[in-house]
Amino acid sequence: MLTEEIIRKAPKVELHDHLDGGLRPSTVIDLAKKYKIKIPTTDEKELQQWFTRGCQQRSLALYLETFSVTISVMQTKEALERIAFEAVEDLAKENVVYAEIRFAPVLHVSLNLELEDVVLAVLLGLERGRRKTGMEYGLILCAMRNQSSSLSLEIAELAVAFRNRKVVGFDIAGDEFGHPPKKHLDAFQYIRNQNFNITIHAGEAFGLESIWQAIQVCGAQRIGHGTRLTEDMSIENKQIVKMGDLSHFILDKRIPLEMCLSSNVGTGAAKDFASHPFILFFRNNFRVFLCTDNRLMSDTSLTKEMMIASKEYDLNIHDLEKITINAMKSAFTHHDQILDLIFNSIKKGYASLREAYKL
Repeated sequence: MLTEEIIRKAPKVELHDHLDGGLRPSTVIDLAKKYKIKIPTTDEKELQQWFTRGCQQRSLALYLETFSVTISVMQTKEALERIAFEAVEDLAKENVVYAEIRFAPVLHVSLNLELEDVVLAVLLGLERGRRKTGMEYGLILCAMRNQSSSLSLEIAELAVAFRNRKVVGFDIAGDEFGHPPKKHLDAFQYIRNQNFNITIHAGEAFGLESIWQAIQVCGAQRIGHGTRLTEDMSIENKQIVKMGDLSHFILDKRIPLEMCLSSNVGTGAAKDFASHPFILFFRNNFRVFLCTDNRLMSDTSLTKEMMIASKEYDLNIHDLEKITINAMKSAFTHHDQILDLIFNSIKKGYASLREAYKL
């Protein structure tokens, strides 16, 4: 049985972590006081409970409501830098060796910051965190599905402009229903023309068409969530007996699926952990790995996600190592850094754990 101590010490890779979904409640209170912003409560414990009630009650509406509060305190360069720095600190405490953190710059300009200033402030915080902790990182810029295609293109151009400052990819987030990714095709085509990286939220709140468009029309190299891919499969007794063309394509092309257990159950994308498709995909050799999505709203960490997977799916230390290597292979950083982290951090770390705990 893998203990929390063992899992916490295990090297980890995080590829789906939203900056505005991972604030410390104490920081929200501090910044709200500084900028005179009204929040539900100034009691840290009560505020933590307010942020997690949507996940606990499995209410998507309550889950999404909380983002208005975190975003409200992320409207200055100082706040953005601090929150990015603290994100690295918190991830490094879980022994994350590499993380890709994402956010939508357009949501942080209500006090008239320029988009470039928003990105620079976050990068300054991430870099300060790297210098303190040694954790490597990349930043993914998100456009929003419900906004104009011209604005999406502007965010895509911004991402490419900062590619030498550790912005590593482009994403589109927001409500899938009624907002297909193909409406933002100019942005995706620009990214592809620039030999840059694309991950797209798809197959969480909408079905196969969302995943298919993300890959075949928009050129996604990774899929955020993808839980609805099971609709392209015949499943009997928790076993895949037949796969459709899309599932075969994703498996054959090794297209990574960013899986978020607590978030998916908390928002209703999956009924419960037992029926979450992660283990089905993992046992059938899809390139899947674990992510947190929104650490604050889901009251989680990568350690907790691995603990859930270990208990629910009887994963062992070798499984967790495979998941971590899957993630590192799927990262948007350069190949030499991927190899360095796999062989000098991940494999060595897991080997040390097996030796120390006789696993």
